[in-house]
Amino acid sequence: MFSKWFSKSAPEKPAAPEIMGLYLGGSFELDDLKLRLLEPELTISTAARSQIIQAVGQAELDSGGTLLRFYTDDEGFLQVVTDGGLTENHITDVKLWHFYDTQTIGSEAQWKDCLDNVISQPTYTLDGKTFTRVWNATGEYSPPVAVSEKTFEEDGDTSFTDQFMMLYERELSAGRTESLLVVGEEKIIGNNADRCLVISTGFDIQPADITING
Repeated sequence: MFSKWFSKSAPEKPAAPEIMGLYLGGSFELDDLKLRLLEPELTISTAARSQIIQAVGQAELDSGGTLLRFYTDDEGFLQVVTDGGLTENHITDVKLWHFYDTQTIGSEAQWKDCLDNVISQPTYTLDGKTFTRVWNATGEYSPPVAVSEKTFEEDGDTSFTDQFMMLYERELSAGRTESLLVVGEEKIIGNNADRCLVISTGFDIQPADITING
C-alpha cells in the first residue's frame, strides 16, 4: 500500500525524430548497382548495402531548416535536410556520409586554430583529391557554420554537441559530386570540453537508391 502512495512513474524519454520511414532502431537497404557504379570514384571504398540505425541526431539551422542524422552501424550516417517542416514534402537534400578521420583536439590553442584556419578554407585536399568550399560568405572570410545537435541513443539517453562545420564538393563523372564535411565538435562533460576534428565524405541519395526495411 505504502509503495503505491510514494511511487513515482519514470519520466518519459523524448522520442527521436522520424522521416522517410527512417527511425531509431530501424534499417535500410542501398541500391547495389548504383553503388557499384559510383564507388570507384568515391573516397570510401565500400558502403554496407544494409545499415542499421543506432542513433539519431537533430539540429536546427539558422535558415529555418532542420538537419536530421541517422547514425548507422557502418561508421556513418544518412543525413536528411528539411525546410519548413519535418515531413517528406519538406526534404531538400539527402546524403549518405561515412567518417574518414577523427582527430582529438587537446588544447585551447589547437581549438582556436581549428576554428580560424582548419575547418574553413577555399579548398581542402583529402587523399590527393581537391574539394572546393560550398558555403561562402560575401566577405573575404567564410566562418564555419555553427549548429547544436541533440543526439538520441537507443537506450533512451540524449546528449548535445556543438558543431562548427564547413561543406566542400568535388565533381565526379556524369554530373555527380562527392561531398566533404569538416567539423569541429565540442561536447561539455562536467567542467571539461571534449573536442575533436571530424572529417567525413558523402554523396547524394535519391529515392530510388534506398529501401526502408519494415
